Amino acid sequence: MVTGSASPSWKEKPCLLGIDEAGRGPVLGPMVYGCAYCPIDQKERISTLKFADSKALTESKREELYENLKADDLMGWAVDVIDPKDLSAKMLRRAKVNLNTISFESAMGLIRNTLDLGVFLTEVFVDTVGDPGKYQDMLTTKFPGIRFTVSKKADSLFPIVSAASIVAKVTRDRALRDWVVDETGREVTRGFGSGYPGDPETKTWLEDHVDPVFGFPSLVRFSWATCKPYLTKGGVFVYWESADDDEDEVEKKHKPKHVGEQSCARMRHSYFERRQLQQVITRL
Repeated sequence: MVTGSASPSWKEKPCLLGIDEAGRGPVLGPMVYGCAYCPIDQKERISTLKFADSKALTESKREELYENLKADDLMGWAVDVIDPKDLSAKMLRRAKVNLNTISFESAMGLIRNTLDLGVFLTEVFVDTVGDPGKYQDMLTTKFPGIRFTVSKKADSLFPIVSAASIVAKVTRDRALRDWVVDETGREVTRGFGSGYPGDPETKTWLEDHVDPVFGFPSLVRFSWATCKPYLTKGGVFVYWESADDDEDEVEKKHKPKHVGEQSCARMRHSYFERRQLQQVITRL
């Protein structure tokens, strides 16, 4: 969902916009794409506001700059918060959507959202995902009339991208801090470290919070390769019910012969219905 500033009074002036993300690599929590924009005649002033790559700033400094940006009448902003469940669902469905494509769609959504507010965008600066040239060509094709600059380390090169970086990072940090756990019946602790796959504290948290039947809490991006060892070690085999009325040939071919089904489609709890779980009987 995209949220952010209302339609600004200066929207008909030529404007520039920057885009950056936070949380692409972690195995926990949402990925957040953020943008910041302002009239081009404010470009010099923006460069004096001490925006910088969010990773180079302390948490307190990021919070301060974020609040300053929100209070600035000559700046606009927006975020797209992509839930970890949505990330995993897209990456694991039959027609898989990779992380780069998800990133492209989010960035384009922020641009469309800003244009829908009536903002006259003439320049856009983007911190790249993948090949900068191909990404820039794709955006130019999608949004003719806007001049795009896509580059590596854009968050340290262009103040408007630095501002977007702060918007994305603070939004993600707050989302993790205030995360509401969906799961009930067991305690989910918050000592998960940085959330990055290589963090020993994160690894310990994953090991302590994997369920042999239901896997990980919804905070976890279960499509990440980091999760597979925990799911395959001691996990329970589950045969997934087809969402269609009839199974396709691939499903029939791989359906376990030792599994007898007892469909519980009617009157079943919403937990099982949403996850398309069904009862199975193992014949020994």
